[in-house]
Amino acid sequence: MAGNAVSDYNTLMEKAKELAILMSTESMISWDMETMMPPKGINLRSQQLSLLSVIEHKMSTHPEIGALLQKIKRSPEYDKLDQVQKRNVYLIQKRYDEQTKLPEELVAAIAKQQALSIDTWKKAKAAKNYAMFRPELEKLVELQKKAADILMKVKETATPYDAIIDIFEPKMTAKAITKIFDELREGLVKVLKKCEAAPKQPDLSVLKHKVPIDVQYKIAVALAEAVGYDVTSKRAGGRIDPTEHPFTTGYYDDVRITTHYYEDLFASSIFSVLHEAGHAMYEQNLKQEWMYQPIGSGVSSGFHESQSRFVENVVGRSREFWTYFLPKLKEVGGSTLSGLNLDKFVHAINQVKPSKIRVEADEVTYGLHIIIRFNIERDLFADKITVKELPEIWNQKYKEYLGLKIENDSEGVMQDTHWASGYYGYFPSYALGNIYDGQLLTAMEKTLPDWRKQLTKGNFNEAKAWLTKNVHSQGNLYDPPDLIKRIAGTEIDVKPYMGYLNKKFSELYGF
Repeated sequence: MAGNAVSDYNTLMEKAKELAILMSTESMISWDMETMMPPKGINLRSQQLSLLSVIEHKMSTHPEIGALLQKIKRSPEYDKLDQVQKRNVYLIQKRYDEQTKLPEELVAAIAKQQALSIDTWKKAKAAKNYAMFRPELEKLVELQKKAADILMKVKETATPYDAIIDIFEPKMTAKAITKIFDELREGLVKVLKKCEAAPKQPDLSVLKHKVPIDVQYKIAVALAEAVGYDVTSKRAGGRIDPTEHPFTTGYYDDVRITTHYYEDLFASSIFSVLHEAGHAMYEQNLKQEWMYQPIGSGVSSGFHESQSRFVENVVGRSREFWTYFLPKLKEVGGSTLSGLNLDKFVHAINQVKPSKIRVEADEVTYGLHIIIRFNIERDLFADKITVKELPEIWNQKYKEYLGLKIENDSEGVMQDTHWASGYYGYFPSYALGNIYDGQLLTAMEKTLPDWRKQLTKGNFNEAKAWLTKNVHSQGNLYDPPDLIKRIAGTEIDVKPYMGYLNKKFSELYGF
């Protein structure tokens, strides 16, 4: 006899809630590992994370989950479920199919190795010693390749790398990304050359002021408030802490961001705070009634990056934003920043120049950093290159793509935390997010033609409300290709983003 689909669905959602709470707990102790944990705690922490991963895997693959899914889908009442309910069933089924094929010991080993790799990466980066990091990275890559091989069969993807790309950007493949990135690279190089040849170059001296760390924290809080990320009120759902590599983590009512502070590079923290605040706002503006449900999450890493980079770049590097916020920056910064000129400051923070560090890159060259990483990852998981060869290949590509000579591996292959953290397949999300932004901006300006004028008055609320309605509140109701088509009316398209860059930088550089 077929079961009651609605009753079984409700039971399934209770299981989903338990899993969501556990995963939010994992994110918090991972946050602590990066911010507050004493150095001696790493061995215990690696075991804690490993155990939590095993528990999460057991919960995700419990036979009761499989039985409930079968009963729901086979029930004559299945069609009574609405779109949201059916999407939840789909997402749980997808996760169940994938996780049941991954051996528990492999899941535990990956989680433990990730923690150890991150700890070793921090030490190796500080020592500028890739040889110290390489053994741990080799272990992690080997484990991730095993998982990718298994997931390739489950997901029926063309390659193991496609299987892990799907974790972060569902329905996307390396072949499709390669085609998109080839077009993106061609467009970015053209804009870069125009900027380099333009007679109107920025005066970077305005960014050379030394700003104390405590003052930079006050600036960070003011920036967060300006874009609607609450870290100070009695009902605040966020906080800002320093770390080696900025990131965002959390769930709905507790979403935390981190940044880094350099006394002689105060603009660095400004843009990492804006970037991470964009991530946090996405998480906090998901539909409250979808909390604890699979649908109550971001649709993809690419869309998540679109929101962070929209706040960081489209808003945060605009003249309109600084028309409003520069007086506040001067006020908080005191005499050190009191002499900043609006036009000179805006041009300086939009300097286009090849640089070695991804997180410090300008809007034009940033995509080239991502394309380099994507190409390396693709070849690494295709066994065309080895972990041992990564520094040499990295340095070659930076010379080829950006004309730069890498002096040491800390400014080269070890600059990012992603590979130490096991986030293979994530890097393409940044550039895909930029491309989504071009399409989102084009669509938004049809509805809000004066949003930039509002920004000069400190009003980001209208634009934020549009993003919430069209992106945040949609949660994981649609796959990325479907969501961008619903919003923009087209499939993913590089042209709007290149149009945005050409317009912005032709005005700044006068080409």
